[in-house]
Amino acid sequence: SAGLTEEQKEFQKVALDFATKEMAPHMAEWDQKEIFPVETMRKAAQLGFGGIYVKPDVGGSGLSRLDTSIIFEALSTGCTSTTAYMSIHNMCVWMIDTFGNEEQRRKFCPSLCSMEKLASYCLTEPGSGSDAASLLTSARRKGDTYVLNGSKAFISGGGDTDVYVVMCRTGGPGPKGISCLVLEKGTPGLSFGKKEKKVGWNSQPTRAVIFEDCVVPVGNRLGAEGQGFSIAMKGLNGGRINIASCSLGAAHASVLLAQEHLTVRKQFGEPLANNQYLRFRLAEMATRLVAARLMVRNAARALQDGREDAAVLCSMAKLFATDECFAICNQALQMHGGYGYLKDYAVQQFVRDIRVHQILEGTNEVMRMIVARNLLQG
Repeated sequence: SAGLTEEQKEFQKVALDFATKEMAPHMAEWDQKEIFPVETMRKAAQLGFGGIYVKPDVGGSGLSRLDTSIIFEALSTGCTSTTAYMSIHNMCVWMIDTFGNEEQRRKFCPSLCSMEKLASYCLTEPGSGSDAASLLTSARRKGDTYVLNGSKAFISGGGDTDVYVVMCRTGGPGPKGISCLVLEKGTPGLSFGKKEKKVGWNSQPTRAVIFEDCVVPVGNRLGAEGQGFSIAMKGLNGGRINIASCSLGAAHASVLLAQEHLTVRKQFGEPLANNQYLRFRLAEMATRLVAARLMVRNAARALQDGREDAAVLCSMAKLFATDECFAICNQALQMHGGYGYLKDYAVQQFVRDIRVHQILEGTNEVMRMIVARNLLQG
């Protein structure tokens, strides 16, 4: 809570209480049974967590990017996988709120902010992951509609969600040929692949999303034709802060679990907490967590203020926080010894759930490319 306003401390407390009472007791069951906890997320939406940085006139909370980071970090201590889906949902609603016209905002945002309806972000394709500008899903203009064909891969919530924010090609090759369409579940020609079996993130379904001659009204396009790639990247700047914040929550919870285990567990006749090596490792974990948190919050402020360096700071924060926080969770598991590898112990789930954060919302290799390009362009 250091450096936060009284109001931000209150947001944090509400989110932590919700994580402790409504999420943490069910985290293992959601993971093992692959339950998508829709009703729990709707309870979170009643607290304003369904459209955190969406404008209030369409049901959002109108909070800042820093407020959002604080909330997602707190929620993630209760279930990282569920919070990560909520962060993606929030990004989708923000994109409609920010780039949609008044009719689109009023049509989609209220039911998304309440999480009565859920959203998925559709950018990645089987053949274009890091090279997102090479996507092939096409939308051919036909009168006042588009005919959408193609497929998207690794879509969080795919098949279980109601609204799909889809990046598709309406023009020539490269980023300037990409537009953004909002597609609703039930559209003829919209189908889904099998539910993927994943290492972590099991409380949210992941499927391919397939478009076969889907007819989408031109009125469902966000922004102008050719603006889609810019919309996608602006969404991802916030998405990177969000996912880094989820990593912070997992690492924070793992530090507390390690702290408790070192105090309780005895070896060689004394608590592990008396072992200087383990004490030093715990100190390093806490220090790296605080450093990552400061970096994420700095990037969140830059994004909120519209600073010129916001995109590169978001990339740095995502790179640093997701790498460091995974290392913290992994070290916490190591401190648990053999117990850490048992599913009875929460630390292993934090390790599994957080690992993918180094891959999605732009791999950490791509984050390095963005930072290096910024430096060398001088």
